[in-house]
Formats: sequence, structure tokens, C-alpha cells
Amino acid sequence: MLKVLSIVGTRPEAIKMAPIIKALESDSRFDSSVLATAQHREMLDQVLDFFNIDPDFDLNLMKHGQTLPEITSRVLLETTEVLKSLRPDIVLVHGDTTTTFASALAAFYLDIPVAHIEAGMRTGDMRRPFPEELNRSMVGRLATWHFAPSGECESNLLQEGIAQQSIVRTTHNTGVDALLLAKKVLGGAKTVAEGENNRILVTAHRRESWGAPMREIFSAIADLAKQRPELQIELATHANPIVAGDAKRIFDPVSNVTMLEHQSYADFVQKMTAARLILSDSGGIQEEGPTLGVPVIVLRDKTEYHELLDAGVIFLAGTEQAGIVEAVNNALEREDLDDILMAFARKREAQSSIGEILGGLARAV
Repeated sequence: MLKVLSIVGTRPEAIKMAPIIKALESDSRFDSSVLATAQHREMLDQVLDFFNIDPDFDLNLMKHGQTLPEITSRVLLETTEVLKSLRPDIVLVHGDTTTTFASALAAFYLDIPVAHIEAGMRTGDMRRPFPEELNRSMVGRLATWHFAPSGECESNLLQEGIAQQSIVRTTHNTGVDALLLAKKVLGGAKTVAEGENNRILVTAHRRESWGAPMREIFSAIADLAKQRPELQIELATHANPIVAGDAKRIFDPVSNVTMLEHQSYADFVQKMTAARLILSDSGGIQEEGPTLGVPVIVLRDKTEYHELLDAGVIFLAGTEQAGIVEAVNNALEREDLDDILMAFARKREAQSSIGEILGGLARAV
């Protein structure tokens, strides 16, 4: 039996690791344990509760105002102690968070093989997104096994010198599997919103956009709200007081913009499902929106989801007011977009990457 330790620290990691963890728990080939660093606390707990995951180890590391060096060092040191006592056969990490990088480094120091889920995602710019592009690139050097969610990701890894036999090509990102699982738990919400729908959902939190770029994003949304008073815009605010303060100043006088706080994962899935359009600088939402049949305007200068861009289900708008307004208006006026998204969503519903991942893990050690 293969002893696998899955490590999560943030809400996005927990979402995307949840279907793997649940599958590991019910598979007799694996002795599965879960370590939560709690790089995020409340947001992480919401997801673990929703998917009924009870961590075997909880480091509870989150501190108010924590810096990247602080969280990196604490994850490295405390994860090391768990790894020394447990000695798993393989450590499973996901994506690009500080927890992912620091725990992969701890495993590497102890000569424990690392399996990296969502491997090979790249923008090619080490500062966009920051620090995620650095984190995932570094894990690419530390990991023994790489689970690549697209052909482009696989090509990126090969170009970086990763051996072909170390790469397992998966159907897509496990965030899709988590979303489809969540829909079942929530009662199979509709895939594509029907009828007249003027609901726009917005999330913006990227560290590299704090300050002037974030104010540009918020000003674009306020401009759209005034141009199109029929729109009902919901903004999921970020916990950072700088981001929340800018949002409050800009949106206070705008009647058709509502600020949402502390959305649970279940609530947010329902918000995404009901939206006509999503504006976001999130990585995972770029996949989640189209899986639900909802287009995504990407509030970033670069994206790692080039295949979704080519499929015409996400649109890169940047962080400048004029570009965002133009991208949103173009998407709202496209008559063929619903058909493209419906076909994309149906294809996604018929796919799963979990079997590929578990099969790859079983062969790995």
C-alpha cells in the first residue's frame, strides 16, 4: 500500500485537491493522509468542511499580516517535522502556492518523492502572477512526478528538461473535477444560465495588481455599471484592507454594484452558475467559469490558460480601464458565445482527470 501525504494550505489548493483526496480515501492501493498548513484559515476550512475532509495534521500557521518570507519559512520548518515522523512514500502538492513550494522543498530535503498536480502551467513572466509563477517553476525542479493538465503544460515541462517518463498527461485541471463534484452536492445546478441574465460576477485579488492596477479594474467596473444600468454587478471583495478600501471608495456611489464578503465555496459556485459573465484575475476561475458555461474576462496582462483563450471561452483584458470596458462590451454583444460555451461545458462534463492521476501515482513508486 502506497503511503501518500496530500498537502494543502489555501482555499484554491483545497478545492483542486479535494476530488483527489476523496478518491485516495476510497482506493485500497493507497494509505492516504492530509496535512493542512492553514496558510489561509477560514477560507481553507470552508472548503474542507464542504468536501468533508478532516486533516490528519493541521499546522494552523496563518498569522495576521504575514509576509511571504514568514509563511515560507514556517511551512518549510513545520512540514519538515511532520514528514520526518510520517515518512510517506510520496508527497502530493498542487499548483503554485507558497505552501506548495515550501512543502515540496521540505520533501526534497528529506529525499521524499514529490508529485506535482497541475504541473507545467506557465506565463513566462516570473512577476506575473507573483509569486505563483516562481513557486510552480521551482516545484517543477523539485518534483519527481509531474501531472500536466494540458498538452501545452506537457510541452513546457519538456522544454525545461523534465524527462518524458516523469510526466503524466491528464485530461484537465482537477478544479474541473471539484466543480462538477460540487454541482452534484448542491443538487446539480444548471450548466448555462437561461433566459435574460444581466448578472456580472467580479473577483480581483492578485498581489501584482494591488494599488494603481486594482483601481483601474474597479474604475472600469464602475464605468460599465454606469454605461449599462441594467447590469447587476456583484464584487467578491478581498480580505486585504487595501483592496477592500479601494473598492469601497469607488463603488459606494454606484447603485448597481454590490460588494459580497466571505463567500463560501458553495455560495460562490452558485454565484458563478447564475452569472452571465465573470470578470476575474483568478487562475482557477478561468477554468471554472467556462465549465459552467459562463465566459470569463481575465483581469490580467498574461494568462497561463492559453488553450482556453484559443477555445474562445476566456478573454484577456489586462488591467487598464479602457481595455476591460471594451472586452466586457464585446463579450456581452457576441451572439455566438452561448453556443461555444455550451459545447465546451458539455465536453467538460464528460471528462475526468482523477483516474489518470491515481493510476499515475500507483505506478510512480
